[in-house]
Amino acid sequence: MGVVRGLTAAYCLVLVASCSAGGEAARPSASPAPAPVPAATAVAPSGPPDRDGLAGMGPPSVCGAVDLAALAPGLGGTLTARPYSWNDGGVPSLDVCAIVQTRTGTARTTSTRTLEVGVSVLPAQPTSVPRLAGTLGSPPQPAPDIGYDAQLGRQGIAFVAGGRAVRITADDDLTRAEAAALTGAVAPLVAKVARTRWLTDATCQPSGAVAEQFLGGPASLRRDYRVRGTLTCIWGTETRTVAIVESAIRTANPIPEARRDPRPAPAPIGQKGYYLPAEGLLVFKQGPSVVRVSALSDPPAPVPLDRLIDLVQPIMPLFIR
Repeated sequence: MGVVRGLTAAYCLVLVASCSAGGEAARPSASPAPAPVPAATAVAPSGPPDRDGLAGMGPPSVCGAVDLAALAPGLGGTLTARPYSWNDGGVPSLDVCAIVQTRTGTARTTSTRTLEVGVSVLPAQPTSVPRLAGTLGSPPQPAPDIGYDAQLGRQGIAFVAGGRAVRITADDDLTRAEAAALTGAVAPLVAKVARTRWLTDATCQPSGAVAEQFLGGPASLRRDYRVRGTLTCIWGTETRTVAIVESAIRTANPIPEARRDPRPAPAPIGQKGYYLPAEGLLVFKQGPSVVRVSALSDPPAPVPLDRLIDLVQPIMPLFIR
């Protein structure tokens, strides 16, 4: 009897060991943890190349209100204000307009450059000017001779006027004297021509609930408008902005972001899509449209790809034509 009991115990030990070994073999190997999403540190997402002031939101704009004849001697050449403006989808969220400067050289050659003036939709926050100054092409320097809080960089200047954050930039270098002349012309007009916070299009509404989840509550600003028939939807607060921006660029390379080095990560949406986490940006082509979806915050926070897809999904049928 003792022999039988011993054999039974041994058999049970072998069986348990066998089951344990089998369980180990059947257990799937752990998949590697996904790479952490970096914080979206961009002040504003990259925008479509057709945001040039020739279409978009109609008047009023600061550029249209500037006395260009009085400003021209300080800059040189002839100045022309473009009639439309657009919003950059950044934090702070800026309504941007353009002034084109045309200069004639000694050999009867002409050159043009574009000056962009951005004014925050919402009141300036303590971090607004430092954030905008960080986009000016070089380490910014205080410019108290131009404005008590002004910061000057190689390509422009940022300051507060009329309670709003303002950034003025050029597509080449801007001298200190030019920055002072532009600031003097723009600053007194900011409060006078400030646009309403609320510009809406019912077409954007299906994405509103998802956008406000990212904002953490109701939007304080809306910027819904059309540019050459394409749709822009923007929701924002003082510290967060969500943008869905459609464009119809008919060129060989409709998505400039795809040509960056290193190439951005592919995104499973549209006919061809890319994810740029440092900009909180998803860009994709769908039919004739290129759509940019962005979500930014101050302080910066990671924006997973799934969240960007969720933002645009409710209005995806609009881009399938």
